[in-house]
Amino acid sequence: MTTETPVCRRLTGRTAVITGAGSGIGLATARRFAAEGANVVCADIDESAGKAAAAETGGIFVQVDVTDSEQVEALFKTAYETYGSVDIAFNNAGISPPDDDSILTTGIEAWKRVQEVNLTSVYLCCKHAIPYMRRQGKGSIINTASFVAKMGAATSQISYTASKGGVLAMSRELGVQFAREGIRVNALCPGPVNTPLLKELFAKDPERAARRLVHVPAGRFAEPTEIAAAVAFLASDDSSFVNAAEFLVDGGIAGAYVTPL
Repeated sequence: MTTETPVCRRLTGRTAVITGAGSGIGLATARRFAAEGANVVCADIDESAGKAAAAETGGIFVQVDVTDSEQVEALFKTAYETYGSVDIAFNNAGISPPDDDSILTTGIEAWKRVQEVNLTSVYLCCKHAIPYMRRQGKGSIINTASFVAKMGAATSQISYTASKGGVLAMSRELGVQFAREGIRVNALCPGPVNTPLLKELFAKDPERAARRLVHVPAGRFAEPTEIAAAVAFLASDDSSFVNAAEFLVDGGIAGAYVTPL
């Protein structure tokens, strides 16, 4: 278990399924959920990283390809059979490969792969989580979108951007559809986060990193723990009237025109 225990323990006894739990935002959220008392189900395609996350947080690991419907169905079944409920689904797995770039250079296979991992996986996770939540009469789903679903960028990742726009629209619709059954669905929209994925991307292209950083009013990228804190809020009853929302955690990017010197 993590030793960085917050003052509040809002998730005691609740079962939380996290995809992409082996690193970055997913791992930070697994730690935060565990610290707040949740039973954590760490899902990842990377067996080594996923097992390490589960061991650290006192949860269980389920290896899953989030683009495979049967594997996703088995993930939520395992969560329910292990802990007796599915209270929280943080559908967070995603990719941002280098061959997803300008629409002029991005091939159809790169387009399809990003759509499958970033958008279809969220559809599958929601599809298989919601039936458990309907039987319980409650549940919180948090889908990882992005601030790029709200803004345009000349440093384009065309399929990534489109996939996150799809996550945003789908989350809104599901939040409205299932609200009266006690199920909330929100789209988390992080700004750039200091994760291994971002570091790798920007190490290959420092100019792209510099072009992005200048637009952040805070003058830095987010830390994964800061995003995890927002996810924990959306998972908890503290956000009981937050539903079908575009929850921006972007350091002020979406509100900025000219940033400080």
